[in-house]
Amino acid sequence: MSKTIIETKNLSKKYRISHQQGGYSTLRDSLAKNVKSPINSVKNKILKNKNKEDFWALKDISFKIKQGEAVGIIGANGAGKTTLLKILSRITPPTEGMALLNGRVASMLEVGTGFHPELTGRENIFLNGAILGMSKKEIKNKFEEIVSFSGVRKFLDTPVKRYSSGMFVRLAFAVAAHLEPEILLIDEVLAVGDVRFQKKCLDKMNNITKEGNQTILFVSHNMGAIQNLCKKSILLDSGKIKMIGETNKVIEKYLSVNQNKSKNSFINHRESSKVKNKENYISFVETLDTEGRSKNVFQFNDNIVLQFGIRQKEKKEYNISWFLKDSLGNIIANGAAEQMTTFSPPKDKESIISLNIGPLPLKSGKYYIDLITSVWAVKELDRWENCAQFFISKCDPYNTFYNHQSQPNLGSCFINYKWNIKK
Repeated sequence: MSKTIIETKNLSKKYRISHQQGGYSTLRDSLAKNVKSPINSVKNKILKNKNKEDFWALKDISFKIKQGEAVGIIGANGAGKTTLLKILSRITPPTEGMALLNGRVASMLEVGTGFHPELTGRENIFLNGAILGMSKKEIKNKFEEIVSFSGVRKFLDTPVKRYSSGMFVRLAFAVAAHLEPEILLIDEVLAVGDVRFQKKCLDKMNNITKEGNQTILFVSHNMGAIQNLCKKSILLDSGKIKMIGETNKVIEKYLSVNQNKSKNSFINHRESSKVKNKENYISFVETLDTEGRSKNVFQFNDNIVLQFGIRQKEKKEYNISWFLKDSLGNIIANGAAEQMTTFSPPKDKESIISLNIGPLPLKSGKYYIDLITSVWAVKELDRWENCAQFFISKCDPYNTFYNHQSQPNLGSCFINYKWNIKK
């Protein structure tokens, strides 16, 4: 049975943050104020302390990780992911609790972590190896593998301060992965490298986990990469553990939490008087599977059902258009209800409309849908951008590409769609 290699108990980290009010002042101004009025100086110090508050970046984090596990750390920006890795790397101490690590630790928390800028790439390989507790002989045995993997042989004797961020990452990852620490901590730094190098790193980490000797903690916003590498994941939210478990379920929970937050803001927008004064508006949107269950994580070539409501003041005909976008906002596919020109629900009642889109020949990642209602070729009635978001998983995050086919009115990707209206 694998031994526990990382264990945290009630791990917490507190920072004191200031809320500075007013503009900037010079040292001369401050000294003049203190001389003129010592009482005001004391008063200002009291007010300054009042403008500070405690912020818990992490609170009561407890978990255990076995040797050889690859564990994903998932969460929104500011959730505490990097703070957790910094504590485990012993870069920063915890405020409360403790972390036990049984083995050598290599960390990649930002570009160039652990590198001396004035030393060459060659010298930094030996420096990092020494920091990890490797002997000179062990480093020499791995040296050629590291250089070959990094692809920076031409610049090996150049000070790393002259490296690009991509070169920095390539060499840093090569050192961390090949000098075989028991624990490897990786933050979002792989996003700096190009797609080919990212895939190369993921393949290397996959090989490491298959051997079962090294433990990996992997922080990334690429859910496809997390899912392909990690069987287990930890979801952080506002410095606390929201969920620990199977990666697929943790990702689904993370996306559902984000979707609920987005849904609440959308609902507030939809219920505003500005929207309700429109003669026609979209009242709600949700994503379902083909069985009618609420869902926002789908697999490659699944179908997605977009269900939404339409309300309007007067009984008039209108059309609906939809646009499918990737995480960068590029339109992948679109469609319209031009074959159903009698979308005419009763006045002041809600029509429930289902749009079955798929199969979805999409690569791993996050996708968005826009909905637009309009009087055909006359005017736009309501537009709801990013009204729904969903995630495609269960495929290679770098090798699956859109199924490009030239089809009228369907953008760059051929996707079937079908409407269903319930009045």
